[in-house]
Formats: sequence, structure tokens, C-alpha cells
Amino acid sequence: MLSRVASSIYWINRYIERAENYARFVEVNHGLSMDLPSDFQEQWRPLVETTGDQDIFELKYGDNYSKFDVINFLVFDEGNVNSIMSCLNQARENARTVREMISNEMWLQINELYLNVKHGISHQNWDEYNLTEMLRIIKNGSHSFEGAMHATFSHGEGWHFGMMGRFLERADKTARILDMKYYYLLPDVQDVDTPLDMLLWSALLRSAGAFEMYRQKYGELQINNIITFLALNVNFPRSMRHCLIAAERSMHEITGTSVFSFSTKAEKELGKFRFEMDYTELEDIMNDGLHEFLDVFQTKHNVVSRAIYNTFFAIRSAAKAS
Repeated sequence: MLSRVASSIYWINRYIERAENYARFVEVNHGLSMDLPSDFQEQWRPLVETTGDQDIFELKYGDNYSKFDVINFLVFDEGNVNSIMSCLNQARENARTVREMISNEMWLQINELYLNVKHGISHQNWDEYNLTEMLRIIKNGSHSFEGAMHATFSHGEGWHFGMMGRFLERADKTARILDMKYYYLLPDVQDVDTPLDMLLWSALLRSAGAFEMYRQKYGELQINNIITFLALNVNFPRSMRHCLIAAERSMHEITGTSVFSFSTKAEKELGKFRFEMDYTELEDIMNDGLHEFLDVFQTKHNVVSRAIYNTFFAIRSAAKAS
């Protein structure tokens, strides 16, 4: 498979997964803002900080992280390359360049999702109701694309590049969702483990689409169990560890090597990363500190992403340079 085609399929999936996760961020925080006590200040800054785009935000909007400005920035602002609108546009452009290589159903799902958002509400006319409806359309559109790809695209190299991209993006966003709790500054340390604190942890689970599955496994909300479920659970498809396992499985399908072996830098880095997560326990996370653990996770995730680019997608440029 041409590296150009593989890269496009990989990024189609990353961009659509990113758009879905940003829709989850905004939707849950929007709902949470209506549930918090009246004396608890709404917190929209954490959404921007967990995306890592606070410098770009402040250049355009200043340091007043109002609800209106944050929603505009994360949903509509095409000057923000990571906004939902920008992600859907980039997914569509990548799909257009490889339209002959993907199924018609995949193209139609991407195009429909893009047009629904592009010609739907704007940053000027959204309100409480139509924003919630549009975020629901984005999540459902992502799920529909995933289903169309699974059902109508041959499960060969291209499909596995897509899976690898989707699960790596999902691992990163689940880590960022979990780190979002670090930025929620409670009014007082005495509020830890109170109903207010549990409301915030409940919102975090909903952001990751994990609330119902968590309750099935653990029942009541407990902080240690929530961290374990989102970071280390093997079976939940949005947990950080599950995502790394799934991404590594697809990488070995692409290269033809077996698990626990490697022939490329990308396999080596992802294998090390997944192996470390396999042997991580809650005690290790708490000893390091949750925020510090997640910082290290994202650094390693970036190492893997660079290795994938250099191994699979920079081949043509390297060959041309030589």
C-alpha cells in the first residue's frame, strides 16, 4: 500500500475520533454547568487546557475562558486546527484524496457528517438546545462511520492503518479526559470525596462514554476504581490500556510480525509502551501522582506517533531525499 494512502486512512480515523471526543468534552461540561451548585464557578478553561491549545486560544480570545468563547473555539473555529469543524474538514479532505481506495459508504458517511455540521448551526446562532443536538449528531456520525468502515472496507492493511489511528487517538483523548479532573479546582480541600466531587467524577466517566459500563463493573463511584477503569481495564474499548493493545494488534497485522517481536522502530516503541501499561497497577499511578502519570503517558504516546510517521508515512520523502 502506498504510504500516501495509508497516511490518509490513518488520519481520517484520527480526525473523526478527535471530533467525537471533543463533542463529548463539550456536551458533558455543558450539562455539568447546569448541575453544579449556583456558588460553584463554571469551569471551561479545563477543556482548552486538556487539548493543549491554551496558547492559541489566548492569542485569539484572551485569558477570559468564557463558555461562549470556549465552545466557539472547540466546535466552530476553523482557525483552530483541532476544532470539531477543522477535524471534520481534514477528515473529508483526506477521504477525498483516497476516494477510489475506500468504500462508497465510508465516503458518504464522512461527507454527510461534514455537511450536517458545516450547514447546521454556527458560532453566531447556537443555543442550549441546538448545540446539544449537533453534538449528538457528531457522536452518532462518528459511530456510523466506524460501522460503515467495519462492514464495507476490506480488513487488510488499509483497515488496520485506520484502526491503529483510531485507537491511538482514543488512548490520547481518554488520558486527557482523565487529566481534566486534575484541572477542576474544588472550592476547598474539604470537598474531596463529597457529593460535589463525585458529580465531577461522574461527568468525567460520561465524557469517556464509560458511565454505564463502569457502574456494571463496580457499582458505586469510587475514585480509585474510576482511575483503574479508564486507565487499565483490558475489556473496555475506550480505556487507555485496551486502546494500546488494539493499536499494537493492528500494527503487527500490517508488518506481519508476531506480538512480542518487532522489525521496525514503530513496533518497538508501541510494544514497549503497551508492555509498561500491562505491568502498571493503580498503586504505581497513585505513587507517581495521577497528573504526572498522565503527562508521562502522553509523552510516550507522542514518541509512538512520531515513530509511526517515520516508519510508515515518511518513506516517500526519505526515498526522494536520497
